[in-house]
Amino acid sequence: MTFLLVSLCGGLGAMTRFVVNTSVQRWWARAFPMSTFIINVIATFCAGIAAAAYATNAVDHNVYLLFVTGFLGGFSTFSTAINEMVSLLRTRKFATAASYIAATILVPLLCVAAGWWIGSLGH
Repeated sequence: MTFLLVSLCGGLGAMTRFVVNTSVQRWWARAFPMSTFIINVIATFCAGIAAAAYATNAVDHNVYLLFVTGFLGGFSTFSTAINEMVSLLRTRKFATAASYIAATILVPLLCVAAGWWIGSLGH
C-alpha cells in the first residue's frame, strides 16, 4: 500500500512540476532556466521543513515518506537542472551557466537550512 501511495504522490508532484514549469516559462524567456530553479528552490525549502518536522516527531515516517520521497521526488528536478547546465555550457553561454550552477547549488542549500529552521521553531 505504501508503494502505491508514494507512486500517487510522485505523480501529483510531477503534475505540479509541469504546471509550475509551464507557468514560469510563459513569462520568462531568457537563457537562465528560471522554471527549474524555482521548482528546486520550492522543493528544497519544503524538504527542509519536512525533515525538521520528522526529526522533531511532528510527523510520522509514513507522512514524511509520502511527501518527501513521493511528492517532492516527483516535483523536484535535479536531473533537468544538470542537463540545463550542460546545455548552457555546450552553447557557450558561460556566464549564464556559471551563475546557474552557483545558484543551483547555493540557494537550495540555504533553502533547506531555512526550512529546517522554520520547521524547528517551537521545538
